[in-house]
Amino acid sequence: MHYRVWPAGSPHTVAVLLHGLGQCSADYHRFARALNRCGITVFGIDQIGHGLSEGEWHAMAPIEDLASNASALIGLAAAEHPHLPFVLIGHSLGAGTAVVALAEEPGASARIARVVLLGTPEQVPVQGYSPPPVPTLVLHGADDRRAPIAPIRAWAGTSPTCRLIEIDDAGHDLLHEPVHRRLTREIIEFARAEDDRVPVRSRDVHRPRTVGRSAVGVPVR
Repeated sequence: MHYRVWPAGSPHTVAVLLHGLGQCSADYHRFARALNRCGITVFGIDQIGHGLSEGEWHAMAPIEDLASNASALIGLAAAEHPHLPFVLIGHSLGAGTAVVALAEEPGASARIARVVLLGTPEQVPVQGYSPPPVPTLVLHGADDRRAPIAPIRAWAGTSPTCRLIEIDDAGHDLLHEPVHRRLTREIIEFARAEDDRVPVRSRDVHRPRTVGRSAVGVPVR
């Protein structure tokens, strides 16, 4: 399994990034480098059949396998940064993977201090998964047609650990839309926050160097 690392100088936080269906870690250079500038080292996975990882191209593997891979990457990152707090960031399928990993993978849940979910698919609440038990920032486009916001609004509202921000005039792929700069700032502020108390929800209205690695840590050129 391929993964990519964007190292920050003197990092204070580690982010583990889970991409959506049809994407890969290489789609997130801009986002990861913005986090680097604020002291956050980023590990990004290429899931099965995506990017430089093996598997049927752009096929969706069982969510349990994706969650296991995410947990393995968290473990690798934790071995390199055992004393830093971790934030898990997932977009779309990656958001669902993050929720499943925290529910089903003890190795993941033991390391993650905060979670950011973008464009969370409605299958997450439909399949009975609860919001993560740690402080969670849920970012969702009000005009998202791939993952309608209504079920996620209700789902996030069931948990005191969730803060929901609904973004007007935004769709599904939030970190690649015009709102990406503002949402990147939101994520950085959330990842760096020292106070774990977050409001149940809020509504927000508005119109490195890169090192590729395999799962065993061998550089990929």
